[in-house]
Amino acid sequence: MLLVVTYSRAARGSLRNVCRTHEETVVRQFGRVALLRETAFAAFQALRLREKHGGDVQVERTEPFNEFEAVDEEVRTAARAYEERDSPSLPYAV
Repeated sequence: MLLVVTYSRAARGSLRNVCRTHEETVVRQFGRVALLRETAFAAFQALRLREKHGGDVQVERTEPFNEFEAVDEEVRTAARAYEERDSPSLPYAV
């Protein structure tokens, strides 16, 4: 997928217009950020925005996070234990 981040009001407006006009390319939009499908047309739209707004548009390629390849079992166990804890917050002093 392509992550498009905008850093100016004008670039945000252009990104919003692209997302509204070409909904089929949008996976998710978060205000100044959009996640686009990795297609030639989506890449064209992202590069068009960068050409128009220069450094106010950042385009990055993302890849899905596979927790079983990226982290050790200990990390997954710790996250599970943290979420299953009895108290939602930890005391400052014991």
